[in-house]
Amino acid sequence: MDWYWVLFIILGSFTGLLFLSIVLYKSFFKRFYDIFFSGLALIILSPIMFIMIIVGAIVMKGNPFFVQKRPGKQERIFNLIKFRSMTCEKDKNAKLLTDDERLTRYGKFIRKTSLDELPELFNIFAGNMSIIGPRPLLVKYLPYYTDEERKRHEVRPGLTGYAQTHGRNNIIWEEKFKDDLFYVKNLSLKLDFSIILSTIRVVLTHSDIVINAIPDFDEYRKEQNGN
Repeated sequence: MDWYWVLFIILGSFTGLLFLSIVLYKSFFKRFYDIFFSGLALIILSPIMFIMIIVGAIVMKGNPFFVQKRPGKQERIFNLIKFRSMTCEKDKNAKLLTDDERLTRYGKFIRKTSLDELPELFNIFAGNMSIIGPRPLLVKYLPYYTDEERKRHEVRPGLTGYAQTHGRNNIIWEEKFKDDLFYVKNLSLKLDFSIILSTIRVVLTHSDIVINAIPDFDEYRKEQNGN
């Protein structure tokens, strides 16, 4: 077979896949790409994750993983997995120290570089999360959502999302939810691809990262309602 026929078949196959990806993105290909790329990333990044498990176990003096329940698609609860960035140190009254006191230099580093998020690839592969989507917030926030804000749970939560690339931690709650709802209403292959490119930029430049930049959402909503 001549080389140009091979090239024609390759280009034709790519064009067909791209067309189907655009047309069937919401119903099939978004999940397909989540499985494919999260599985590929787990294989490629496994040496780094193995090293982080060992280092994390030493620095944290125990379990290197942080597991917490979060609401996913349709508010179904799942266990989110991250690398632990804070110790479990307690005061003389057996109460946990403040977040700032428990956050180690190692923890600051993995947060700044987003390495703490790597175990969420398992959540994506399992179907609890997506590569792109609204970030999964705390379960305790559920009673404080408005009906409109609840629509953020119409899609799987993401490892990164539109809000994270338009302010990351350094935006107020109204803007976070506005960005999340914009994503839900405009979900597409083109939007997801642009978010991936923006995420790479944000991670490489370490921009817009502010620890404890805004209050807990439930406290914020109580203040809004005058409670």
